[in-house]
Amino acid sequence: MKHPLVRLILLCIALHSAAGAAEGRRPNIVLFLIDDLGWRDIGANGSTYFQTPNIDRLAREGVRFTDAYAACAVCSPTRAAVLTGKYPARLLLTDWLPNGRWDPKSRLRSARFVRSLPLEEITLAEALREGGYRTASIGKWHLGGEPFSLPEHHGFDLNIGGNAHGAPGDFFFPYEGNWAIPTTGQRARWNVFPDGKPGEYLTDRLTAEAVKFIRDSRERPFFLYFPHYAVHTPLQAKPAVVAKYERVPEAQRQGKPVYAAMVESIDDSVGRVLETLRELGLEKDTLVIFTSDNGGFYNATSNAPLRANKGAHYEGGIRVPLIIKWPGVARAGAVSEEPVISTDLYPTCLAAAGLPARPNQHVDGRSLQQVLAQGALLGRDSLFWHFPHYNDHPHSVPSGVVRHGSWKLIETFDPEGVELYNLADDLGETRNLATVEPARTADLRRKLEAWRRAVGAEMMPPNPDYVAGEAPAPKKKRKVAK
Repeated sequence: MKHPLVRLILLCIALHSAAGAAEGRRPNIVLFLIDDLGWRDIGANGSTYFQTPNIDRLAREGVRFTDAYAACAVCSPTRAAVLTGKYPARLLLTDWLPNGRWDPKSRLRSARFVRSLPLEEITLAEALREGGYRTASIGKWHLGGEPFSLPEHHGFDLNIGGNAHGAPGDFFFPYEGNWAIPTTGQRARWNVFPDGKPGEYLTDRLTAEAVKFIRDSRERPFFLYFPHYAVHTPLQAKPAVVAKYERVPEAQRQGKPVYAAMVESIDDSVGRVLETLRELGLEKDTLVIFTSDNGGFYNATSNAPLRANKGAHYEGGIRVPLIIKWPGVARAGAVSEEPVISTDLYPTCLAAAGLPARPNQHVDGRSLQQVLAQGALLGRDSLFWHFPHYNDHPHSVPSGVVRHGSWKLIETFDPEGVELYNLADDLGETRNLATVEPARTADLRRKLEAWRRAVGAEMMPPNPDYVAGEAPAPKKKRKVAK
């Protein structure tokens, strides 16, 4: 039997260790990934039409990035980049799923790409779960489907609302939509919430599920990946909120009133999650990230002063909002002009969790910890994009892009061409300097080509059925729900 003094010493050591473990609990992580939210669709980035008080408050409490980029101008590749820390070209997941359509009369064939997130990748969710986190994906998945590529197959303990679809049929219960399955003619059933009630709005339902997950997980560190379906089409919102924006004079609108109402519901969602964290005493122990998967949709919002829209590799298609609140690390209210991209979120989350980096996994990402804490520079040479596909979004053409410093080069594959812009004094990409700066243009093209070789980027092969002078079939007009 131990001496009483020895027992007292051991008890003190045990209590000290327990207190240290409690104090050293890994921080929670909440990652909002909004669908199709444009760079200027929040008040913090200059919008006076869209009302986003909760997102704006998040910006005041964290760091707002002015030069943040999505890894692709369409959704699935960016989502893959967020979860793997790799460029879409390296993953061979370069188009939205399950796309792959192209006109048989086009000059080139679409490049090969995988149809689901590879199981071989160690996702951010898997890395965090190995570190003791409870993980949930609540909302849009769009990185594959049954039977083996849903969130639960990629490190998430909980999958709510995620499947192979990129959009709901309807944003109101029962969420089904009106399309028919081609092989059977039967009505498609998207509904993943059969217990919903008439009038239930999808953004609100997902938020309620997110709040429940936070409450249920308060006793251990958690990772909430919250990829909303909004503000993607169909453009549908709560009528009373739409009416509020319809009262704004048309000359003062930045986009459609229904879209503005969808943005407001997203802001409400952010507010409810942040309030839940405060209520449970978790606010100071939670890293919160807010961003988008690509630029704003052309028929819903104006991306000005940026050029073009979702699907295009001008700034309007790839520059996105990014706000990171990391209590005790990120400088509250700071603004960073450092160019960053979707792949950087993976190593940043690992750093916040106190987990070791996985450089062989998030090979294309850099931790933003020092940028957030000190305004440090990443020292990265360039950012790259690769989109070897046709797409029916306006201004979208198959292309590759490199941003080096303030210079941005776009190489288009069909039609063949090259464009060079200096974003420092031409954010709207209005002056193509390729012929004015031939040496710089050639140097950036070499950088782009070297990067493509390094990551094994798939290129577009010639189409053997192409007949010169024979026009491709006219594009069908996109239908957008009112």
